[in-house]
Amino acid sequence: MLKDKRIRIITGHYGSGKSEFSVNYAVKLAEKGRKVALADLDIVNMYFRSREKAKEMEKLGVKVIASQINTPAVEVPSISAEVYAPLQDESYDFVIDVGGDQVGARALGRYVNYFKEGEYDMFFILNANRPETQSAEKAYEYMVKIQDVSRAKITGIVNNTHLLKATTVEDVLRGQELAMELKSITGIPIRYISVLEDLVPQLPKDLEGEILPIKLFLRDDWML
Repeated sequence: MLKDKRIRIITGHYGSGKSEFSVNYAVKLAEKGRKVALADLDIVNMYFRSREKAKEMEKLGVKVIASQINTPAVEVPSISAEVYAPLQDESYDFVIDVGGDQVGARALGRYVNYFKEGEYDMFFILNANRPETQSAEKAYEYMVKIQDVSRAKITGIVNNTHLLKATTVEDVLRGQELAMELKSITGIPIRYISVLEDLVPQLPKDLEGEILPIKLFLRDDWML
């Protein structure tokens, strides 16, 4: 993951697990001694946002940038000007958690001048258990819409197929098949396989993409 570009944009369909991937990715960078900022640009979905765990993330070495008005009871569609700091300061590894679909991707438009080709990565989070992305053709349609609206190019696919704590190896492998189909249509490589830590030993060793073991940071223990 250290070979990825300094700016990493995380996008995908609602409920695909973007925010969980973003948080885990940022924490792993911090564990490697990097100076990390995580921007929550999801101004569409009000549940399980990375900014909900800001204090916990900062204890783990991740600077969280959220909406300008910090109140948990009110949903404010506003993005902090702090986002510009890690865009401009090259000492940061910057992870940007973007709202789902093309609607959420519009939030990227104001920063397009910072997304120079070859100087950023944009990962498409693919969850084969989401009805809207259960086929490669449907997933491709979402990718095209996201790229058109954001004016940025997707550079990698992330197989993040899961059923939360009920996820099985079979789920992950089915998602991998879908990711391979999507790769064949788009020519975009599979960069990561995001999977719960306890399932990692059960996965085949020859899967395409780096395995990224994750924890469920954004779900409390009582949640399924």
